[in-house]
Amino acid sequence: MDDALITERRPVTGPQVFGYVRHVTHGLARHTALVDCLADYCRRHELTLCGVFTDREATSAVRSPAFVGLLDALELPDTYGSVIPALSHLGPKRVAAERKRQIAATSTRLVVIRSITPTTGRKHPLDASRDLQQQGGT
Repeated sequence: MDDALITERRPVTGPQVFGYVRHVTHGLARHTALVDCLADYCRRHELTLCGVFTDREATSAVRSPAFVGLLDALELPDTYGSVIPALSHLGPKRVAAERKRQIAATSTRLVVIRSITPTTGRKHPLDASRDLQQQGGT
């Protein structure tokens, strides 16, 4: 008999995602909270958070250094998509629309933890499983 462990007992990595946040006005504690939020969400949804790209400038340019880094990471093999705390992290409406288009062009998914839908009736404000289905599911 083979002594190798079965898959359920081996550490198996989930789909690989990269985080992206815009963090321009608050301190280190806020940035840490945003990254922890992404990590917790990924852990609960069996996603592997491979890294988080952070824009710290208040520019409205579509191709900021952190966003270009995210796009490059999304081109890596076996990348499932990107995860963001809320759509507002993609920037103002015009910039966000173009960034969503560019993410879609990579053939990966954009996972938004908090959508603009009301959170009443949910046990936790970051429980976005219903939102994921509305945006394409996982």
